[in-house]
Amino acid sequence: MSFEHLSSPIETDRTYEIDLSLVIPIMNEEESLGPLMDRICDAMAAFPKRWELILIDDGSTDRTLAYARNYLDREGLDLRIIEFQRNFGKASGLQAGFDAARGRLIATLDGDLQNDPYDIPKMVEELDARDLDLLCGWRKARQDALVLRKIPSWCANWLIGKATGVHIHDNGCGLKLYRSVVIRQVRILGGMHRFIPAWVASVVPSARIGECVVTHHARQFGESKYGISRTIRVFLDLLSMIFFMRFRQRPGHFFGTLGLGVGALSALILLYLFCVKFIGGEDIGTRPLLQVGVMLFLASIQLITTGILAEMLTRADDTRKNYVVRKTYARDA
Repeated sequence: MSFEHLSSPIETDRTYEIDLSLVIPIMNEEESLGPLMDRICDAMAAFPKRWELILIDDGSTDRTLAYARNYLDREGLDLRIIEFQRNFGKASGLQAGFDAARGRLIATLDGDLQNDPYDIPKMVEELDARDLDLLCGWRKARQDALVLRKIPSWCANWLIGKATGVHIHDNGCGLKLYRSVVIRQVRILGGMHRFIPAWVASVVPSARIGECVVTHHARQFGESKYGISRTIRVFLDLLSMIFFMRFRQRPGHFFGTLGLGVGALSALILLYLFCVKFIGGEDIGTRPLLQVGVMLFLASIQLITTGILAEMLTRADDTRKNYVVRKTYARDA
């Protein structure tokens, strides 16, 4: 699954009552939630404009949701909680937060206390000062295990930069700041939250994407939900992303090119066998090459028709969401 571009125009003239929306997907973070909420409130206490906090409970099985609801009546905190019906993954959590956000800017961070909310106000200033559409956090002094986390991350970031042309030191950092009108032009599906900078670069110039060094803390509670096994998933998602970036609008070009190449090879084989049969007078009925030529011809037809079907599917309007909300909590009016 992948990002899907949305067709809505950029809302350049819109006036926002809320300047900043904080979006945090959480799952089984009952120990981290209290300190996280305190840090956010302290970090944003001096923020000069109105802001809101959106928590997305991604199918927690502990007391995370119950603890979060205790903060709905906290003075000075504009909090909304979105409860998923089950676990849909981080990408869906982010998308739900983007859909619900009312701010001019949207900041995302993880709920495990490894990102520092105190970095957010300075990131807002930097994004506006540099006139960026996306500002990515860079965990330069990353507090994670070398073999299980850092080395796979370095490899993945290098590979993503080479494949997409968007060179960001830390694509996986959860602390990012977006202009809402830009991030709403893409839709996050599957595990593609790892490649957000590359997808944003498909709708705005890469010069409008920047990064800044942010603080990173070691995990204090619980266990990481990611392991070395995610390296394989990242690689497969990267292949999908490259395909969608290059052929999302015209998948027929991808399948059609393969089909024509295979068909050309089939034509050469069958032409050679034609000459052997009718010019050389040899029997070709038992030759394996004849079967290869016929199979390649059938494969070329299948690839071309697959491309046509893919073209038809890309024109279908599918506005279904990739998550199910059980209930939304907000402070009583």
